[in-house]
Amino acid sequence: MKFVVMLTALLAFQHSVASPFDTIMDRAMAGDAFAQFRLGNKYQFGTGVPESAVKAFKWYHKAAQQGLVDAQFEIGNKYNFGKGVPEDNSKAVKWYRKASRQGFVTAQFNLGVMYFRGEGVPENNINAYVWWSMAKTQGQITAVASVDLVKDNMTLDQIAKGQNLASQCYKSSYQDCY
Repeated sequence: MKFVVMLTALLAFQHSVASPFDTIMDRAMAGDAFAQFRLGNKYQFGTGVPESAVKAFKWYHKAAQQGLVDAQFEIGNKYNFGKGVPEDNSKAVKWYRKASRQGFVTAQFNLGVMYFRGEGVPENNINAYVWWSMAKTQGQITAVASVDLVKDNMTLDQIAKGQNLASQCYKSSYQDCY
């Protein structure tokens, strides 16, 4: 008889406790940026829910608008690669810049790529140099080679200007960067 009572109590408890997904959804709906980001991840990778780039974008965007740096970077990626939204390089640049100004190293690297290629912004080797230098300073390995690549396309005056801007950018904790 004790076993039946315990089993009944356990089953009742399981039904009364919200699932982890429901808890995340409730928190996300209440405006919790981190929960919104986690929900975006679940939809992006199909973890416990059907994979949906559109729903991933929706939840990442809500978190990004609240300043969550990881979400800002993901929104930049979504626009850059057209995942869940139409490809829009100028919007990708906007969101990469927001994340970059918070020190997000991969966003800094990607922003340098956008400037180097002229995607979403006019081609600008000096700005590419600045953002790749910021990423290099934080140890981003690919940025080391990228700085050397862009320097090959710059005059000595442009390199000096890039170094000066990178120094200002670094000293201002990325707030004075382009």
